[in-house]
Amino acid sequence: MDHHPRLMAFDLDGTLAESKQRMPAEMGELLSKLLKKMPVAVMSGAGFPQFEKQFFPAVPMEANLNNLYIFPTNAAQCFIYRDNWKPQYDHAFSQMDRDEIHRAIADASVEVSMPEPKQVWGDIVQDRGAQITFSAVGQDASVAAKQEWAALYDNKRKELRNALSEKLKNYSVSTGGITSIDITPKGVTKAYGIKRLSELTGIPVAQMLYVGDALEEGGNDAVVKDTGVPTHQVFGPEETAGLITSLLK
Repeated sequence: MDHHPRLMAFDLDGTLAESKQRMPAEMGELLSKLLKKMPVAVMSGAGFPQFEKQFFPAVPMEANLNNLYIFPTNAAQCFIYRDNWKPQYDHAFSQMDRDEIHRAIADASVEVSMPEPKQVWGDIVQDRGAQITFSAVGQDASVAAKQEWAALYDNKRKELRNALSEKLKNYSVSTGGITSIDITPKGVTKAYGIKRLSELTGIPVAQMLYVGDALEEGGNDAVVKDTGVPTHQVFGPEETAGLITSLLK
């Protein structure tokens, strides 16, 4: 790779770990080595509690956590480590916002005739504080169950996203993961997170590298390109591990 970044930012699901699965210990070790050399950020539609289950257990205790920036809920929140994890900012929804979004999801689902799933695993609509997420077959569905649904109905997810964008013009609406739609405060996306990350670290966006598995047009990482940040597409955690290993050399 010709680009030598001073900071690396990663997507979580499909990039550092399989969807909703615990990040491998080997990836945690690689990130620990990277944190000795530069700041590292992780951006995901997942809420902070999901990071606690999926991400942190694989990070070695001796890792330089002061160099780690966590952006849950598509960068509607940011957490930094100073003796413990503390919110740097939190754009949580008001109750009025929550009520409006829940009504819009219910109404739009009827309008586009969203198919009823044969089976649901966990909540279909989850409130993550600064983000509300619709998951067609539930938050806890397996990757296989999500892929099976998406193969049949991903066009319906796009219809629902478009309908929600019309109803919720004061919010940001985007697809996420395999079956999800994420709703965050207006203008708050991973692109917003990249800009805030530059402010927090003093590192120009052009000197960063964003790594994700969905950087193609319409993918949930593609929005970061609006900032001009250099990007690298991967097709799973194994490719990410290879990239980090090459950069560490």
